[in-house]
Amino acid sequence: MSELGGQIARYLQELARNGASPHTVDAYAADLRQFLEYLSPPETEPPEPRAIDLLTLREWLAALYAYRLTAVTIRRKLAAVRGLFRFLLREGLVAMNVARLVRTPKAPQKLPEVMSEEQVNTLLDGVAAGKLERPLPARDRAIFELLYGCGVRVSELAGLNLEDLDRAERWLRVRGKGRKERQVPLPGKAADALERYLAARPVVRDQRAVFLNHRGGRLTDRGIHGIVKLYATYISGDPSIHPHSFRHAYATHLLADGADLRAIQELLGHARLSTTQKYTQVSLTDLMAVYDKAHPKAHSKV
Repeated sequence: MSELGGQIARYLQELARNGASPHTVDAYAADLRQFLEYLSPPETEPPEPRAIDLLTLREWLAALYAYRLTAVTIRRKLAAVRGLFRFLLREGLVAMNVARLVRTPKAPQKLPEVMSEEQVNTLLDGVAAGKLERPLPARDRAIFELLYGCGVRVSELAGLNLEDLDRAERWLRVRGKGRKERQVPLPGKAADALERYLAARPVVRDQRAVFLNHRGGRLTDRGIHGIVKLYATYISGDPSIHPHSFRHAYATHLLADGADLRAIQELLGHARLSTTQKYTQVSLTDLMAVYDKAHPKAHSKV
């Protein structure tokens, strides 16, 4: 293995040790593998870390643009390389973090598409109706109720353990990004669905996970994605609905009903208020759409 390849492997190990999510580690590993391949044409060894200069990084970035990658994808790949160079700088293997000198592409400001309350309720009612023949219908219903009722990330839902449930006081302890823990209230419908599932949940020795797959192991993020897509396609005819769609809906509907923005920030586990503020924009967009459709003065008469 080349020196650069070895340092990439060490950096990824450090990421995992410091609590980065498996999804983040996998994404960075793929991005850095592609970076290494770019620097290693056929029958050529990649340069030593100290030999990688700003011009090399700009040429790499130009190659990413040539592949017509989106700005969001390029930003993530650049973040991976910057993280690698921070690590190399700490290890004394480079004199400076040249990746910091590369200009970050601007990402388009895209508002999340949000389901209406009616759309969410139609989907949840369809899941509760049990028309799909499924091996664990109570589990599936609890998944949907918690995604919308608690606004948790799919990784947080998959990571729930039995000891994280306070069923008497109706609280969940969830571990968010960077392993940060927070408490999330468990509303009535979600609590009821969870109780029905726990009553039917198979007892598996030494298995702490709340949500189990058909083999008795922990249900993964991918498994939850598949369950959501299956029901959304069958009930709503919309395979684009994913677990995060319910998190968007949770935040937007709370805001529309008058919840304080900082309270929503706490519930969602956002580190920055600016992340939560995008839901304000969604709500204002929806309000303008209602105004344009219903208000007699919305359209000027020529």
